[in-house]
Amino acid sequence: KHKVGVLDATSLADTQKLFGKEKAQLVINDPPYNVVVGNANTQNLSKINIEEYINFSRKWVTNVISILDKDAALYIWLGADQNDGFQPLPEFMIMMREFEELKTRSFITMRNQRGYGTQKNWMSVRQELLYYIKGNPPFKVIYTDIPKILGGYYKKVNGEITDNFERSKSEFIRPGNVWVDIQQVFYRMEENVPGAYAQKPLKAISRIIEASSKKNNLVADFFSHSGVTLLASEMLGRSCYAMEIDPVFAELSIRRLEYYRKTGKTGWQWKNPFPELT
Repeated sequence: KHKVGVLDATSLADTQKLFGKEKAQLVINDPPYNVVVGNANTQNLSKINIEEYINFSRKWVTNVISILDKDAALYIWLGADQNDGFQPLPEFMIMMREFEELKTRSFITMRNQRGYGTQKNWMSVRQELLYYIKGNPPFKVIYTDIPKILGGYYKKVNGEITDNFERSKSEFIRPGNVWVDIQQVFYRMEENVPGAYAQKPLKAISRIIEASSKKNNLVADFFSHSGVTLLASEMLGRSCYAMEIDPVFAELSIRRLEYYRKTGKTGWQWKNPFPELT
């Protein structure tokens, strides 16, 4: 049902090795952001020349397109460094215009509860999510857990004046392209994966999968990291093919899935996923 490989997202040969002739109906990628976090240019949170970064991005996007079905969705998490011209977001968005197969659909922002900044600037709490499509993929509205509380907005429908509650298909708010209802992962949450420095919330990935794919579809992730796409696909009845260039995170992704199947838990909270090393 699932595949995980220690593979390079920029390598066409590695992409073909994982997918063969199969095509994905949904791809969710969370590539490196090219943004230094915590003022430390570490191996896992490194920063390179923007031209190098765009060349790197162009390669993996090309490989993604090679495995997309005729009707498919592509979601890309990305960052914008407010201390360096907001790179790489604008350069990446312009680069994406080269791929005529892909059409823009939405520019989503997810709000983090924690951020970084100074006393002389606005706190940076944004997570950017770009949504592209190829062809005409499905889209299903997945409502939030936020109840509607504001009435009004009257409109005449079939000669009758109705308010927004009467016309609504749900008692809850429909998500827009600014997500404020998702909790950023931290160490006290069950889904936390210690060592996965850039993991995305399971709720965010599940929302994407439910909205932009159907049961038994193939979901792909070229930067598996914490294994959240793999886990969400398992929970929602989709297949997932994931690649990760770092063997530690590839193993982490596999262990997270196995741990869920064994215990029903979505992560280790603050416990070590590699107990044999403690």
